[in-house]
Amino acid sequence: MKNLSYFSDFMNKVYNFYCDESCHLENDGKPYMFLGRISSPYNQVKRHTAAINDIKNRHKFGAEIKWTKVSNSKLPFYLELVDYFFATDLRFRVVGVRKAQINNEAFGQTYDDLYYKMYFHLINHNIDSTCEYNVYLDIKDTLSAHKVTTLKDILNSRHGVFRNLQNIRSHESLLMQLSDFLMGAISYIKNNKEKTNEAKVKVIQKIEEYCQHSLEVTNREDKVNLFFIELQ
Repeated sequence: MKNLSYFSDFMNKVYNFYCDESCHLENDGKPYMFLGRISSPYNQVKRHTAAINDIKNRHKFGAEIKWTKVSNSKLPFYLELVDYFFATDLRFRVVGVRKAQINNEAFGQTYDDLYYKMYFHLINHNIDSTCEYNVYLDIKDTLSAHKVTTLKDILNSRHGVFRNLQNIRSHESLLMQLSDFLMGAISYIKNNKEKTNEAKVKVIQKIEEYCQHSLEVTNREDKVNLFFIELQ
């Protein structure tokens, strides 16, 4: 019984991060780029996945969860998804930067280098040295695998607690899809002067009601943590 208790305590100290990006292409015409992550205790991933599937089934929602798919017809589903997120131990963090401030030449780097530096800022936040972490990134391009290995090495040179860091496809994980959905709300606010999609506005209002603050500014919250980088 003692061994089982020890195993349970150990498993409680493992966390999964599910990371995605929005408007990350250099010349996509959007003023901001964002990276976001959903954090879940490892031993709760199956429970969250089952619960989100139940919500999907109740609403007869058979598609992949995406911010771009938010519409009036699917609004009840997406609002319940927001309710579920705020009722659980799931956490969300976003890192954003205004593209006009980016000067890669001054730092002798490529746009892709900046992309992975931002991933470092996204992941390297509130890391507990007594825990271990699995990090899953949405596949970006054919060079991702090598750079992900490098990112893992850099993170572990600081902490030594990242036991797995790999690319997966969004359809493989509902929590990855949830990350896309929540980050899309932040991106929609910052990248669209005219907010004409009524359903998306209602989702944003629902999130802000729970947070009790605007989603447009940096904060120090744990549940929904926003960090908008100011490059000099």
